[in-house]
Order: sequence, then C-alpha cells, then structure tokens
Amino acid sequence: MIVDARGLRCPWPAIQLARAMRETANVIIVADDAAAPREIAALCTERGWNCDPAESPIGHGFRVIDPNQS
Repeated sequence: MIVDARGLRCPWPAIQLARAMRETANVIIVADDAAAPREIAALCTERGWNCDPAESPIGHGFRVIDPNQS
C-alpha cells in the first residue's frame, strides 16, 4: 500500500501511516513535510516497526513493515 501524505503537515503523515498500518503490515509512505522523517521514525520506533528509505511511483519515501504481523 502506498500512502500519499504529500502536502500534509506533521503530525498528519504519521497519523496516516498509523491508520494504514492497521490494514496491512507493509506500507510505503511519501511525505514532503520537513518534520515527517523524524515523526515517522519516532512512530516506527514506538511501535516496533521497521522503517527504511524506499522509492515509489509518486516519489521518495519510507517502507514501513510490521515484523509482528504475518
């Protein structure tokens, strides 16, 4: 699943990511707010999710994976 959070100011990209992760264990999120990488990393650390840089059809973002979901 790709989450397009471009144009959203923090904390909205992190909120959109949390909502998407309720539906699937593998999300790419693209956000352009300068604070988004820090907010996304903090959320991933808090929840125990893996977060790595990733490319998507809509731009550079982060792949977030919940290792606890199958």
